[in-house]
Amino acid sequence: MSPRLRLCVLALAALVLLPCAASAIGALPEFGGRIAAYGAAINAIAPAERHVANMVSAINFDIRGLDTIGEEFMLLAAVTGTVVLLRGSRGEGTTDRAVRLPGRAAPRRSDLVVLACRVAGPLTALFGLYVVLHATVTPGGGFQGGVILSSATLLIYLGDGYAAWRDSIRSHWLDGMEGGGALLFVLCGLAPMLVGGAFLENLLPLGRFRDLFSGGLMLIENLGVAAAVTGGFTQLVLEFMEETREPDQPDDPDGATP
Repeated sequence: MSPRLRLCVLALAALVLLPCAASAIGALPEFGGRIAAYGAAINAIAPAERHVANMVSAINFDIRGLDTIGEEFMLLAAVTGTVVLLRGSRGEGTTDRAVRLPGRAAPRRSDLVVLACRVAGPLTALFGLYVVLHATVTPGGGFQGGVILSSATLLIYLGDGYAAWRDSIRSHWLDGMEGGGALLFVLCGLAPMLVGGAFLENLLPLGRFRDLFSGGLMLIENLGVAAAVTGGFTQLVLEFMEETREPDQPDDPDGATP
């Protein structure tokens, strides 16, 4: 497809979609306006039924938990597809050296950048854990916290370079985190069925309202999502980083190995 044809398709899509988007935005309730019927029903049900103060987590992990499982497996499928495509063309080999482009100087990393990343990395990871653990109390949860945790790992690369990043991050750990987190969420749904309950029906003590350990089974589901998102997003970063690595050189010009 030529660039001109692409622009024509983009313009046609804009003509169709922009009026629809403007109409939908104009129909939104004003900020601070009356809560819709669905929101009012959630506010009435979730605190009493699950002892949670974060209504978003109540929707994600209980009221429409089956949909959330589907979303987690969409993320799993997307990451798996990316890994298969990139590793399929690149191979499974690893090295701690990033490729150097001819004629492009590699400036020395500033000590201030190294210090800032080494300080910000643990603080970012700590904030990510805070967001994960407070899923049932304040805005946040496993998905949001997982993205923050994966961002903290990227600071290793920014602060200490490719070699330290490659030495600290292991792809099989990330595979286990992502797949294990998604599996944990599914098991939380299947476990109640083994004792005659419904899918994702709570089996654990609900705790007290606005307490860190309120929500019962939602806490375990939230941890599964956090592990899956952290592993998945970090795996994506790792695969993209691996595209910049320097290929392992054979021991002789013919490529033979001893």
